[in-house]
Amino acid sequence: MNYKKASSIAGGVFFISCVAIFAQGHTDFWERPPISYSETAPTDPLAKLASSKKIPFSEAQGLDALKHVLDHLDIPEDSQVLVFSKTSLQNDRIRPSTPRGLYFSENAYIGYVPGGSIEAIVQDPILGPVYYLIEKDDKGMISVERDHNRCLTCHASARTEGVPGVLIRSVYPDEAGHPQFEFGSHDVDYRTPLEKRWGGWYVTGSSSLPHLGNRIFSEGTGYDASLTQLQTVDGVIDTSDYLRNTSDIVSLLVLEHQVRIHSLLNAASMNFRRSLHFMNILDPDARPDSGSAGSVAESWANDIVEGLFFKDEADLGDGVEGDATFQKAFLSRFPKSSDGDSLADFRLYRRIFKNRCSYMVYSDAFNGLPNLLKSKVISKMKLVISGEAEGFDSLKGAERERRRIGKILSETLPSWN
Repeated sequence: MNYKKASSIAGGVFFISCVAIFAQGHTDFWERPPISYSETAPTDPLAKLASSKKIPFSEAQGLDALKHVLDHLDIPEDSQVLVFSKTSLQNDRIRPSTPRGLYFSENAYIGYVPGGSIEAIVQDPILGPVYYLIEKDDKGMISVERDHNRCLTCHASARTEGVPGVLIRSVYPDEAGHPQFEFGSHDVDYRTPLEKRWGGWYVTGSSSLPHLGNRIFSEGTGYDASLTQLQTVDGVIDTSDYLRNTSDIVSLLVLEHQVRIHSLLNAASMNFRRSLHFMNILDPDARPDSGSAGSVAESWANDIVEGLFFKDEADLGDGVEGDATFQKAFLSRFPKSSDGDSLADFRLYRRIFKNRCSYMVYSDAFNGLPNLLKSKVISKMKLVISGEAEGFDSLKGAERERRRIGKILSETLPSWN
């Protein structure tokens, strides 16, 4: 049986041998032991604020509150991207003139609409992504509340590997921002061709290839992915309602890679822990790398390594150019080797990064992988670095790059050695 595929069937029910003994209806598997997602108290950076019901900046409003949240979660303002399609909890506030601002780090995501709530997704060491709404209560104070239901309607599906996760979509919005699904839609990650990306998003910067950003679609324009360039959104929206006047193309590329890796890491962790839990019920003396748990770890480790090394990355053509401010802020977050090389070094010609190994190895999600699963991932990564792994042809012919990546990892990632 392919255990990974079994984890993402309708209802999220996870099948192993003797599953009939343990089946509990159609409850999502992450809501059952050992994860018990909704019942388990999170310990992420917003958890204490959520339990206290109030945040210390209770008088802050609008952009001031947003800045406080970003600062608390160590998310750079320069990561801002803007989406104007109605594909969010706050659809009544979102339109081309008032897009939703998104901000992110390797560990958290923030959504903000002027006059509305602040949405947060924060990586928890046990639960993976935890969802919050930060908004005014009936007394005018600002509160932090964990969301168990509304966010998961979209953020826990096959699009997120069958577990709570993050996703990016490209749609064909009309003048009000409503997706026109008769034209189709696209789930987006780093493998998606640029011609299918950013429908319903503002995109500032330039690209040698056409994309769907910055456009309103109608029966007349249809699927035409003509190149539309903006350097800023000044004059397009009221930028005084946002922290920046950009929706940077490089930030978008990074975000789309990152959400894919986050989904893989969290799905792998949840599925492995679930399988190990059942295996231990059947045989308390079973080794973690044996039976169904070992098979699950092996399968997910393969997928994670493919993502970390950008397997099947979409071609960026002759390149993209974005705002240097975001790139500088992003680079500053990650360690460098003794030679000054980093997994965050940009290339932006044909591919996103100079070194095709993801900076997400420094994320809380990677660090929080169960030990056996992380060990399998690192072992497979070392095979790619050595040039021995099958299916990584583009890196096999790039010996200098592989050596450079190996040196970066050996000097900056404690779990590597």
